[in-house]
Amino acid sequence: MVAQVYLEEGVRNHVRTKKLLKHYSEKPILYIDRHQEVFNPRGQNFRLQKQKPSLIIAEKHGTRVHPAPSAYGTGGKQHFYFSHMLNCVYDCRYCFLQGMYRSANYLVFVNFEDFVKDIEDTIKGAGGEQVWFYSGYDCDSLAFEPVTGFAEFFIPKFSQWPNAILELRTKSTQIRSLLAREPLENVVVAFSLNSESIANKIEERAPSVEKRLEAMRKLQEAGWKVAARLDPLIWYAEFEQGYDDLIQRMVEQLDCQALHSVTLGSFRLPDGFFKILAKLFPEHWLFASGIQSREGQHGYTEKVTQLLLDCCEDKVKQSMPCTKIYRHQ
Repeated sequence: MVAQVYLEEGVRNHVRTKKLLKHYSEKPILYIDRHQEVFNPRGQNFRLQKQKPSLIIAEKHGTRVHPAPSAYGTGGKQHFYFSHMLNCVYDCRYCFLQGMYRSANYLVFVNFEDFVKDIEDTIKGAGGEQVWFYSGYDCDSLAFEPVTGFAEFFIPKFSQWPNAILELRTKSTQIRSLLAREPLENVVVAFSLNSESIANKIEERAPSVEKRLEAMRKLQEAGWKVAARLDPLIWYAEFEQGYDDLIQRMVEQLDCQALHSVTLGSFRLPDGFFKILAKLFPEHWLFASGIQSREGQHGYTEKVTQLLLDCCEDKVKQSMPCTKIYRHQ
């Protein structure tokens, strides 16, 4: 999975660095001063690197907690995200990270304690209001869990912050560390789902929809709050049947009465990111037709967007009448 390891000299002796290196004891280590030397240069080939990425172990300086995009809202007013890792082990064709970063290498920050301090400061600054924190914006929250121990470290911290909610957004089945501990009321494990035909075609390396649903079921049975993120919804000829099948499988395999929430969002990308992806995959059907720019984002026409969202919202309401639905476009 990893070609080699780049290691910042400043975290060479960090306890978390040593744990990470145990997973890659046979890989060559190249020492660097700052991760930007490897991660930021222009001219990198994202697609080539994606085939055999390197691991970069570093310290996160500067701002560590950011206001969350509006598409992450699930109730309440205060929404933030933080990223212990940049880039994802999966290779979904629609992923905006391909347009955001020049490098496909996995960048892991080991100074978790600094993130904790910044999260605490953010909570204190919220004036007693409930605060949401999302950990799956720049990476998958759980896919690298056996290597980073991210959830194992951060979940206990949220037991100290009853006014804070942590959402772990994921496509991963790496749920062992969660099943090994008691669930927390203020932690939501949110699984990104798509119709099986779409997942099979453009969510490369990700677990199958069936395996994701199985992971969701296991977490529910263990008492964890579980949510479904049907985002991005993809327009294709059989979309109505495809999403109907997905929702029926959710009903059959999950306790939908106990689902925390369902979010619906159509495929969209910032204009600049879309242009990069369209160059990376000039002949891919996902970027070929029916896409237009509106208010700084490329996505489906307003008519198609509303059709997708209305169709899936109706199906969710019919099958899961008690579930909270959040709609983003």
